[in-house]
Amino acid sequence: MKNEMKRLGKIIALMLLVVAAAVAAVGCGVRYASHFSATLLVTSNDSDSAKMHFGSFKGTKVFKVKVKDADSVIRYSGELETGSITVYYDTDGTKEEWFTLQAGESVEGTLDNLSKGKCYIIVETDGKCKDGKLSFEVEKP
Repeated sequence: MKNEMKRLGKIIALMLLVVAAAVAAVGCGVRYASHFSATLLVTSNDSDSAKMHFGSFKGTKVFKVKVKDADSVIRYSGELETGSITVYYDTDGTKEEWFTLQAGESVEGTLDNLSKGKCYIIVETDGKCKDGKLSFEVEKP
């Protein structure tokens, strides 16, 4: 009886350890999460580009691109009819503001001085936005 209790205790401890490791592994893999409501939303995302075009959008959309060379830049462009969008990036674990797009504006430019590795692009609204598009392309200068 005593041996069975020890064995049961070991099994329970092992199960708790496995569950804790699984939760930690899942949590580490997801740095940012998208959560939004949208109409007429078209997105694309591959290793060196990300795009979104929408009729209406409210919330957060996260893209991930890969910077393969340390001297690369991300060329961006965007336009917005109504609302306000702030775009952030993260290449090293720190979310940094990149640019803001206001109603009636269009923007274009580059993000320079990137380190090699993953780059998260985080698009956030402060309310409902209408008729917008954003494009991000990783390029060598």
